[in-house]
Amino acid sequence: MSANSAASTAKISAALGSMEQGSVVSEVAERLLAYFTSGEIAVGTRLPAERQLAASLGVGRSAVREALAALEILGIVIVRPGSGTYLRDGISELLPRTLSWGLMLGAPRTRELVELRGGLEVQACQLAALRITDEALERMRGNLATMEHSLDDLGAFVEADAAFHREIASSSGNQVLKELLQSIRSLLRIWVDRALTEKGHAAAALAEHWEIFRALESHDEAAVTAAMHSHMNTASRRLLAGFDADQPETGA
Repeated sequence: MSANSAASTAKISAALGSMEQGSVVSEVAERLLAYFTSGEIAVGTRLPAERQLAASLGVGRSAVREALAALEILGIVIVRPGSGTYLRDGISELLPRTLSWGLMLGAPRTRELVELRGGLEVQACQLAALRITDEALERMRGNLATMEHSLDDLGAFVEADAAFHREIASSSGNQVLKELLQSIRSLLRIWVDRALTEKGHAAAALAEHWEIFRALESHDEAAVTAAMHSHMNTASRRLLAGFDADQPETGA
């Protein structure tokens, strides 16, 4: 590492400062986001290593790792394997105020985003029941097959699950709805990844997806509504259970 690079990472670590014990991933992400968008460091700057950020903030490396993963999904940083993590260019364009929702502001708005996502997924499914094509149904069947073969690989399962939902949003024929859902999924991604923690959860989710698929295949709007509403209820409970487990305990 060059002397300039070492000086930059030291400056970033010092500027962030330590956090109180009990801070969670969302607070780490908020601290990093606030500093990265403050104009204090130049785009393209290599960030300190996870262990250095963790030491500076006074938190575990896992919290820093998950916060950086969320910021990568949002396009704030870019990870270059074998090189490090860098601040991306164009941050001002990538960060409309809506990106302060969800993960960045913690529990209340994350729950609101989960609630909003459920309603939008149902609406997308209702529209898709009227407009979905045979080609889209065939792709969704492929997503289901991948999910079925990935019950022991939850990372692959989650990717196929997301692809299934993207097909529904695309089949709604409503571009605004599709983009809203994609934005919300990006904000919730870190919690979605953690919601399926065991094979039993994945198997239950797979069964719910088959119900949605069969209703879409029949172009049955009422059945689609009921199936997606049921799925969103259980998916939201799983997601929020993981989120709540990560929050610090507070006095009653």
